[in-house]
Amino acid sequence: MYKLLTSFLLVSLLSGCASMGQGSVAEKRTAILDMRNTTLQKLYAEKPDTRAQINSAEGYAVFSNANVNLIFMAAGTGYGVVENRATGKRTFMNMAEGGVGFGLGVKDYRIIMVFHTQEAINQFVESGWTFGGNADAAAKAGEKGGSVEAEAYYGDVSVYTLTESGLALQATVKGTKFWQDDQLN
Repeated sequence: MYKLLTSFLLVSLLSGCASMGQGSVAEKRTAILDMRNTTLQKLYAEKPDTRAQINSAEGYAVFSNANVNLIFMAAGTGYGVVENRATGKRTFMNMAEGGVGFGLGVKDYRIIMVFHTQEAINQFVESGWTFGGNADAAAKAGEKGGSVEAEAYYGDVSVYTLTESGLALQATVKGTKFWQDDQLN
């Protein structure tokens, strides 16, 4: 119980750091949209069938996340954008995660979520919580090295991850909170 409480306290402290830092609102939005575009191009190159899946989906989200694992605790923060293809609405969001389990390392990765229903998008934007397990291995710097990623399906949402860089070995149970960025929306 102590480890779980410590992990969530760490996430609470880190959640204040989840936003992008310095820059105007327009600069931050542009940086997030550039990250989204770059991430989608990498996803399409690695998994070409995802382009058609995203194009036919109700919407999608792309997040940048930095994660730290210290033996029995994991924490991370990030930011991203949700695109509602049906309404044309774009929602900028932050994220923080914390968990317990075995792990060691630091990882910079991207999360792509494909929403297959409007209800899934609405629930995500309004509630934003997810819980789940995570097991992966990564040793990557730029284009060198490798990582093992998986895709998952949570009801009406497909989730993909892409490792940008890092050195990590982890098996954790974690909770992730996504919330709307009041400054960017």
